[in-house]
Amino acid sequence: MMNDFGLYFSLGRNHIADWQGIDHILFIAALCIRYQLANWRKILVLVTAFTIGHSITLALSVLNLVHYSSKWIEFLIPVTILITAFSNVFVKKFTFKTKFPFIYFMALFFGLIHGLGFSNYLKSLLGKDNNILLQLFSFNIGLEVGQLLIVSGILILSLIIVGLMKLNRREYVLYCSGGIFALAIQMIMQRWPL
Repeated sequence: MMNDFGLYFSLGRNHIADWQGIDHILFIAALCIRYQLANWRKILVLVTAFTIGHSITLALSVLNLVHYSSKWIEFLIPVTILITAFSNVFVKKFTFKTKFPFIYFMALFFGLIHGLGFSNYLKSLLGKDNNILLQLFSFNIGLEVGQLLIVSGILILSLIIVGLMKLNRREYVLYCSGGIFALAIQMIMQRWPL
């Protein structure tokens, strides 16, 4: 039982933090680039909202309660990256006083799409196993830890560039978001489903 937990935890963590899954890394980067270490509570809520979203569709898909075209999901994932990166253009003040900012809802909704992207991978691992609750749970916990590792890297980079090198924070966010936006457009063109 614990072996299963450790195995699926590692698979979840490695799946999101793997450079093969660059689309998920780019999404997390676009989502979190506007924040700094002092905003860690907001980041935790944001990343957890994304995890909740993808956990829901991951479970529904693995349990065969939702059916979809994987070509369309693979196309929609970079669309979520593009929209999230573009939303950073509108961040002019970094006070974040709203209790539930719109980006939390974006993270939750886009997490639903990303969860469907993870589901094919997880389905192939589970095979015909009927008792999948522990595997789903541990895979999602691994994904959350992997996301937090990515967020930690982003926060360290932000600390170095904005805090130590004194680059203007808005310029930094716009520059990073522009690069992510460009990569997302490239992925969208590569994954065009028609």
